[in-house]
Amino acid sequence: MIEDVAQFAAADPFVPTPFTVVRRRSETRDTVTIALRPRNGADFPFQAGQFNMVSAFGIGEVPISVSSSPDYPEVLEHTIRAVGAVTRRLVALKPGDWVGIRGPFGQGWPLREAKGRDVVVVAGGLGLAPLRPVILSVLAHRDAYRRFVLLYGTRTPEDLLFKRELERWRDRFGAEVLVTVDRADTEWRGNVGVVPALFGQIEKHFDPANTIAMVCGPDVMMHFTVRELEKRGVADRQIYLSLERNMKCALAFCGHCQYGPYFICKDGPVFPYNRIEFLYRLREI
Repeated sequence: MIEDVAQFAAADPFVPTPFTVVRRRSETRDTVTIALRPRNGADFPFQAGQFNMVSAFGIGEVPISVSSSPDYPEVLEHTIRAVGAVTRRLVALKPGDWVGIRGPFGQGWPLREAKGRDVVVVAGGLGLAPLRPVILSVLAHRDAYRRFVLLYGTRTPEDLLFKRELERWRDRFGAEVLVTVDRADTEWRGNVGVVPALFGQIEKHFDPANTIAMVCGPDVMMHFTVRELEKRGVADRQIYLSLERNMKCALAFCGHCQYGPYFICKDGPVFPYNRIEFLYRLREI
């Protein structure tokens, strides 16, 4: 029966493929990373930046970006925050439980275009999860890229994702990793402030004319990050943003995620900034 469902799902993008939870790791008080394997044993190739529709059977489905490395398609990871009925069920899953997966959908990050260039990754809050595949890919193929800078911010130290990996990326791969929080506790010894303020510490560490910047986080953070990149000479066509909208069908049929002339599920979620600048500056879009 499972094999029949999996084969039908491969032919019909509206039918989820059954996956099994193989690992679960707590990231913060309300966020977990679950590792999934297809029950049919097949690999699940995807691009960094793409998303899946993840089903909690009997409750519903939600769009979640893939947070694992595209170099390892045999295991799929999603980093999920509990914010509603579906995500609360997903973060409570244990190894051996099932989920449904439809995907992968959308346009990914420009890893190929970034080869031979400096790479600047800027993430806010949960926005680090969709960018983790980029980080893992760049660090796994370090010789293909020039300087690598990660700027990351959260509300508090307790909200930091991938804490052990942040240290490992800095120590083992020569990446420049700068982290900031909006509100520090008594044990925090790092930066305090908004993410765009970190640009003052890296001006000599990348070549704006030969840089690809990838940005994901709250809208206000991305807005001011784009300003900082433009101020430092990074061209709009070299800045990429991942946008969030209310995605339902993931196939550009329902119209829930329409963004001007685009559909986030099909034309995004990753866009070069020069393609969406005329929309991004409009508050009501």
